Amino acid sequence: MWSWWYVCSWCTCGLGGTCGLGGACGLGGTCGLGGTCGLGGTCGLGDTCVLGGTCGLGGGTVVIIKNYTGDRINFGLAVERAKHEGYKCDMVVVGEDCALKSSDKTAGRRGLCGTILIEKICGALAEEGRTLEDIARIAKDAVTKMGTIGLSLSPCTIPGAGASFTLGADEIELGLGIHGEAGVKRTKLVTANEAVRMMIDHMTDPNNNSRLQVKTGDKVACMINNLGGTSVLELNIIAREAILLLGRYHYVNLSGTSVLELNIIVREAILLLGRYHYVNLGGTSVLELNIIAREAILLLGRYHYVNVGGTSVLELNIIVREAILLLGRYHYVNLGGTSVLELNIIAREAILLLESRGVAVERVYCGSFTTSLEMAGVSITLLHLDDTLRNCLDAETNAPGWVRPYLPSGQRTRTTPQKMVTEDSHNIAKQQTVTDTVSADMKQQLYNMVKTAAEQLIASEEQLNGLDKESGDGDCGSTMARGAQDILSELKSKDNPLPVGNPAELAKRLGNIAEVSMGGSSGGLYSLFFTTVAGELQKEISPSAWSSALAAGVTTIRKYGGADPGDRTMLDALYPASEELSSCLKAKKSPIESFKSAVQKCEEGAKSTATMKARAGRSSYVSQDRLKNPDPGAMAVTIWLSAVLDILSK
Repeated sequence: MWSWWYVCSWCTCGLGGTCGLGGACGLGGTCGLGGTCGLGGTCGLGDTCVLGGTCGLGGGTVVIIKNYTGDRINFGLAVERAKHEGYKCDMVVVGEDCALKSSDKTAGRRGLCGTILIEKICGALAEEGRTLEDIARIAKDAVTKMGTIGLSLSPCTIPGAGASFTLGADEIELGLGIHGEAGVKRTKLVTANEAVRMMIDHMTDPNNNSRLQVKTGDKVACMINNLGGTSVLELNIIAREAILLLGRYHYVNLSGTSVLELNIIVREAILLLGRYHYVNLGGTSVLELNIIAREAILLLGRYHYVNVGGTSVLELNIIVREAILLLGRYHYVNLGGTSVLELNIIAREAILLLESRGVAVERVYCGSFTTSLEMAGVSITLLHLDDTLRNCLDAETNAPGWVRPYLPSGQRTRTTPQKMVTEDSHNIAKQQTVTDTVSADMKQQLYNMVKTAAEQLIASEEQLNGLDKESGDGDCGSTMARGAQDILSELKSKDNPLPVGNPAELAKRLGNIAEVSMGGSSGGLYSLFFTTVAGELQKEISPSAWSSALAAGVTTIRKYGGADPGDRTMLDALYPASEELSSCLKAKKSPIESFKSAVQKCEEGAKSTATMKARAGRSSYVSQDRLKNPDPGAMAVTIWLSAVLDILSK
C-alpha cells in the first residue's frame, strides 16, 4: 500500500489488522493502519523475523511497539538483526500510560490504546512520502504528547491460568494494564460522571509524574476504548461524560454493544462538538454461539450476518469463520456487545473456511448495524453479488453507521494474502556441522548439567507459576518448563542432538530454543543471555572464560531488559552469582569452591527479592503491598544454577 515505507506495529488482530481503524491487514498480519501490510508472522518473536519481508524496501522500516519489556527485547532483537544486515530501521516505543504516579519505575510507562493513534499518524506520513527519520521523529514526539488511563469492573482471565486478580461486585480498579496487571487504585462503584472525572483527574494530576498536562484552550483528540467486555450503552455513557469534560474526540468501541445507545451518544457528541469518528468493533462474551453457523447457515453463497445483541467477538468471529467457509460473500453485524478480538478471530476463521471450499469472499463488513439494545446474540445475512450489487455496496456514503469493508485501498477484489516464506534460524542452527572443543569427560558432564537443569525446571513449574500469580500472569513456570521440555527433546535427539561437546555452539542452540519455545520477556532475555555467552565461549574454554561469559550475559540482560540489580528481577540472582564467581576465581579459589559460593549468593539474592520494591518488568506495575514472595524469575535462576552445581560436585 505504501510506496516508500512499511510501518510495522505489534497489535493483536484476529483478521490481521482492523485494530480499531477499519482496514484489512491480511491474514496473520500485524498492522493497525487499515492497509495491506503483508507481515505474515510475528515480528521479533520466536525464530521468525518478518522484518526481512519489509526491510528490502528502499525507504526503511518503522517498527511501532508498546512499551513492555518483552516487546522491547523481541522487537529490539529483530531491529538489531535487520540493522546488522544493512537495512534501515527505527523503532517507536509507545508508552503513554498515566496510571503510575511514581517515577521510580525503570520499566517506564506502559503502551496502551494510544498506540492506535501513533500507527495512524505513521501511516499517513508514509503515504506522504516522508523520510524514515521524519516519520520516527514525529511519532516519538507525538508519544510525549499523549496519555491513557484505564478503568475496569473485572480482571481479564488468562487462558489456563485464571484471573490475575479479583474484584468485588461493587468494586472498580483504576489504572490496570492490558495484560492482566492489577491497577493502582481500587474503589467502590461510582457513577459514570464520577468515574470519568476520577480518570481524567488522575491523568492530569500535577503530583502525577506520568501526567499529561491539559489546560484551557488545548485541542485534543479523545479516544474512548472498550477494554473488551463493556456494553455500548456503558461505553457511550463514558464517551458522553468525557466529551462534556473535554472537547473534540475520537472514540473507539473495541467490544461492542447496542447501536441504539451508540447513536444516542453520537448525536449528543455531534450536538456538543461537531466532528467525530467512532468505531464500534464489538462486544462482550458468550462462547456457545460458535455452533450457530453450522446449525443456521445453509450452503448458499453470499451472506450477511448480524450480531443482535451482546455476543463476544471471539464467539462472533468463530461464527463468521464457519459461515464464510460454508458460504461466500458476507456482511456481518455486531448487534450489541462483541469484543473486537473475538470479532476479528471469527472474520478470519470465516474467510479461511469459505475459501477452503472454493468460495471467493470479496467483501467483509464488521460492525453494529441492526441492534436490539444490549442483547447477546448474532445474525448472519448472505447476499449473492453481481456487478450491480457490488457497485451499490461500494458506493461512497456519509451514513455514520456504515462500516467500510475490509478492502485495501485501490483494490476491487478482496484476497487473502499468502503467508510470507521465512527462514527458520533455529533449524539452520541445528543443520550445521559442529566439532567438539572439549574432552569426552567434560562433554558428558555438560550433558548431565543440561539434562538435570531442564528436569529441575520442569519439576518446579507449579511452584514458579504460583510465585508469578501475584505479580504477573502466572505462567513463569510454564514458560520455563516449555523451554526445558524442548531442551530435553533436542538433547536426546538422534538426528541432531544438542552439541554438548562444543560449549559455544551449545549456548547458541540454547538461545535459539529459548527464543522459539519460551517466548515473551523470559524467552527473549534468555535468548540474549545465551547468545552473548556463546560469543564469549568461542574465544576459549576455561573457568575464567565461563566467568567472563556469565558476566557478559548479565550485561546484555541489563542492556536490553532495562533492569538493574535491586529491581526485583532475575538479575538479583544472576548478578551476585556472576560477581561472586569472578571474585573467588581472582582470589585463586578452586573452580568448584568458587561456583559453590556463587550459587549461594544466587540463592541469597533470589530470596532477597521478596522484600524488594519492583522497579522493572510487569511486577513494577503492581502495588508493593501485593508482592510478598520472591521473584519467580530469580528463583528460576537458582533452580538451574543449583542443578549445574549438583553435577559439578559429583
